[in-house]
Parts: sequence; C-alpha cells; structure tokens
Amino acid sequence: MSQQPPITTASGIPVADNQNSITAGPRGPVLLQDFHLIEKLQHFNRERIPERVVHAKGSGAYGTFTVTHDITRYTKAKLFSAIGKQTDTFVRFSTVGGEKGSADTERDPRGFAVRFYTEEGNWDLVGNNTPMFFIKDGIKFPDFIHTQKRDPQTNLKSPTMMFDFWSKAPESLHQVTMLFSDRGTPDGYRHMDGFGSHTYSLINEAGERVYVKWHFKTRQGIKNLAAADATRIAGEDPDYAQRDLFGAIAAGNFPQWEVKIQVATDAELAAWGERTGWNPFDLTKVWPHGDFPLQPVGVFELNRNPVNYHAEVEQAALSPSNAVPGMGYSPDKMLQARLFAYHDAQLYRVGTNHQHLPVNAPRCPFHNQQRDGAMAISNGGSAQNYATVDAAGVHGKGMGHGEPELALAGAAARYDGRGHEDDYTQAGNLFRLMPAQERQNLFDNLAGPMSQVSDEIIQRQLGHFDKADPAYGAGVRAALKARGRNVG
Repeated sequence: MSQQPPITTASGIPVADNQNSITAGPRGPVLLQDFHLIEKLQHFNRERIPERVVHAKGSGAYGTFTVTHDITRYTKAKLFSAIGKQTDTFVRFSTVGGEKGSADTERDPRGFAVRFYTEEGNWDLVGNNTPMFFIKDGIKFPDFIHTQKRDPQTNLKSPTMMFDFWSKAPESLHQVTMLFSDRGTPDGYRHMDGFGSHTYSLINEAGERVYVKWHFKTRQGIKNLAAADATRIAGEDPDYAQRDLFGAIAAGNFPQWEVKIQVATDAELAAWGERTGWNPFDLTKVWPHGDFPLQPVGVFELNRNPVNYHAEVEQAALSPSNAVPGMGYSPDKMLQARLFAYHDAQLYRVGTNHQHLPVNAPRCPFHNQQRDGAMAISNGGSAQNYATVDAAGVHGKGMGHGEPELALAGAAARYDGRGHEDDYTQAGNLFRLMPAQERQNLFDNLAGPMSQVSDEIIQRQLGHFDKADPAYGAGVRAALKARGRNVG
C-alpha cells in the first residue's frame, strides 16, 4: 500500500498532530487557537450541502454520445456535425419525490438528466423516464411536489394529499396511469428509457426552426419490478439501482441507449393540434409515433464511474437552460418555468459559481464578466469585469445564435384551459396498450394508496378513470372492493 501524503490544512499548512487537540495542560480546556481542530469541525458541520428539493436520491456516470445519423438539415449544433463524431457526457439518474436516504425502488418517476460537454459549451437535456408529466403549468409545481413530500402535521407521506391533488387535476391522469403501471418501478436505471419530455427546438444554418422530442431507448431492454419485489428490495437493498449501475460499469458491461427524435414544423404542429384538439407544447401529452415517427440520431453509452460521489454526482448542477447554438426552447409552460427554476435551485444549493466545479465546467474556453461570490476559483484573473456598450447597436434579427424570431399571439393574461382541454384520450390510449396482466397490476397498484383516502376523493378519481376508459374505472373499483372499500 502506498504511503499517504502528510496531512495539511485546507490552505496547505502541515498539521503537526492530527490525533490530539491543543489544551491548557494535559487535562485542561481546549484553546481557540487550535485552528486545525476548528477547521476540521467546521468543514464536518458543512459536509452536507442542501439536498435537492426534488431528485434528491441519484446516481451518476460518465460516457460518450456518438452520432450515427445525419441531422444537420435540422440543426447546426456542432456535436451533430459528422457521423461518427463523439461527445463526452455525464448522466444523473434519480428518483423524484424521496429524500436522499430513500429507497431506489420506490414507485416514482425517474430523472434522466444528460450533460453533453460540447465544443460550444454544455448542453443539458434534463428529462425523465416518462414522456409526459403530471401538470402543464409551472405555477402548480410547488403545490404538486408538496403533495409528494410529507404532511406538515404528521410528517408522513400522505395518499390523501396525493390523490386530492390528482383527483382535482385531470391533466395528471396520463402520468398517474404511467406511474402506477409496471413502469412506475423500473428495474434499476439501465433497463428504462429516457425522454427529454418537453418539446424543444432545433435551428439549422439557414435559421429554420423545427420542434423536437428527444427519446433514449435502452438497448438493455425494458425491465420492471413487480410491486412486491420493489417493496422487498427497498428493505433489503435500498441502494439497489446505484449498486447495479456502478457494478455494471465497473465490470465493463457498459449500458447503451439509442438516441432518437420526433420532428415537426410549426405548420405540422398547428395542423395536428387543429385535428386532435391537443396542444403540442402541453407536457401532459405525447406526440403519437404514428403522427411523428422516431428518427435515429446516435448512441449514448455510459463507460466510466465517478471517482468521488459528492464532487461529481451530488454537486452536479444541470439545467435545461443550457442549450448550445443550433438548439432552442418552445412555448411549453412547464419548460419555461424550469428554465428559471433549475438554475436558481443550483445557485441556492451548490453556490454562486457552481459552474466552476469540474463536473459542471464546460470543456471549451468560456469568458464572462461574472465575478466574486463563493467558490470563485479563478475569478476571471485580471480580465476586464465589464462589457462596454456598442454605440452602433447590435445588428441582426432573432434571439441569438441565428435563431429565428418566435412569433407571439394574443394578449398577455393568465389563461386556464382546464375543463376545456382533453385530458382523457391519451391516458385511455396508454391504458388500452397494456396487456391484461399489466392492467391488473395497474388496478392493484392504485387500489393500495387509494384505499387509504376518503370516499369523496375516491369517487372523484374514479370519475377520471371512467372517462379514460370504462374498463379502467371498473378494474380499480374491483381492486378497491378486494381491499374492503366498496365504493359502488
């Protein structure tokens, strides 16, 4: 075993004795001048940065993205410039609602956040293992997440809070159906798909915009845990997914996903929306593959484990606002909220200069006028800390990087489409795709927590199931009856 280097303070000053505090005599009180003791205790008290409000429990790994198909007709982003081109990546998988010490196998969506270290800066695709979400407007996100956390009085998880919210928000039904299906408890992180979930955009050299949905299709095959197995593993090995991912990569069994996109122009989305009545930028909806087929882009592989979990996974700070030239956003209300919320959360959780940390730093040169604050590692050196005003003005149209102008329509107001939009058809379509056994699993998984809530909430939620498909409502009623809740 190699000899360890001598202990120093964080400032590099050699420590004479790491075993004994400085005291006034052999049995006297400790002296304030023992800086090593104070620094050691101070750092220990601060070892835990605030955990993420959501996605607190997670696993990470490094890898590569390799282009296999040409999409330069859609985007000028340099990472797609040539077939065979590789880009270094980092991924963080996670559960959503649980705390940092919660079990990996809980029924919950899974975060699927990928960073691409491109030559034009970091591109972060921050999504989930589901192509839809519970709500369509970010103003309801804090309310929704509070229902997934703990009751303010009992400090317990509360099915009443969850189903009270969901039963009053039929827009959630699509994702609730996915959550309580077999896919609500994936077998680790390697055997699940990933999605950008939101609608994003791509911009080509001519300044033309198309809208896209990103898909990561696992090459390991989809595997899910039965509800009983997920519960058992939560007790036997709460770090099951972390162990599986780390062990597979350490053994050279590198997981891979095929990266694909759905593509649509403004005109195509407008025609589709007119025909279906669905808003293509609504996160509670998906784009059916029959209308917008998947197109292959590349292969994503994970092939290197982190060396230090805290430095590389816990401090990883991803945000959908990180989009490189050739990429852009959409009018998706949830995406618009996340563009602000994620970066703001990282400023609070990790610090003002979190982008300076190695896992977050771009692999290309960067320069700005941001200075000072905590963790200002280089702080810009002697470079000028302000930008002068160009008296001639900035020429050219668009929003930067050659992105075309985004046409807006209508007066500014708070628009509520709830009660007027179709929240049931896509949830019913998902239900009808399930084989008989998966439907029964769905009924049983829902009946467990629903059996613990009031009749009023149950009836409200059953009404949504009925509208999605009468067999859906009937199946949950039968499962509730089997648990002693005869709700008619």
